[in-house]
Amino acid sequence: MNQTILIVDDEKEIRELLRLYIEKDGYSVIQAENGLEAIKQADSGQIDLAVIDIMMPELDGYQLIKALRERGNLPIIVLSAKTENHEKILGLDLGADDYVTKPFDPLEVLARIRARLRRHDTQTADAGAFILTAGGLKLDTSACILHFGSESIQLTATEFNMMKLFMQSPNRVFTKQQIYDAAWQEAAAVDDNTVMVAISKLRGKLPTDAGLSIGTVRGLGYRLEAQG
Repeated sequence: MNQTILIVDDEKEIRELLRLYIEKDGYSVIQAENGLEAIKQADSGQIDLAVIDIMMPELDGYQLIKALRERGNLPIIVLSAKTENHEKILGLDLGADDYVTKPFDPLEVLARIRARLRRHDTQTADAGAFILTAGGLKLDTSACILHFGSESIQLTATEFNMMKLFMQSPNRVFTKQQIYDAAWQEAAAVDDNTVMVAISKLRGKLPTDAGLSIGTVRGLGYRLEAQG
């Protein structure tokens, strides 16, 4: 069955350009011209990945990312004319998995779509029902959900990859480059701000009484360690 990509942008020319490339690669495409319409599309059918603009009427991209994150672990790629670093950080902090600035190369966007879908499929299908445990935390690698007692903590794909890395080797120090390679799975130089924002957001999701935290080892990196 073909995977379905949701393209959300108020510019019809951009939606159509992406649609041509994405459909040619064998995917199905659903379009929306604003955030409210995108939510209706996501609620009415199976969406495998969303490509989202930021500046839109009705409901902007940031609000849309938050709304989609409340609905599950859908891979999200931001496609925006906002090139400032703090805008990228905000998008990633809200739950986006990737951020591409306009003007863009549609082949690059297509490559990022393929990569995100491969990672998502690997996490949900190939990982099996394997459970990682550390302290009071349990990571279900099949559902990509972190558990603390009866509490379920939804993770983005990036957060899941980081948590899996940490929980496979508690107390081990990982460099920013190692975390970037594991979480984004891209052969690229580490983006310090991107890693720091992602770590900060993941820290915020860990229960304060779990007995574990993500510690900073100055000059080296980060590790999952016991609190105290």
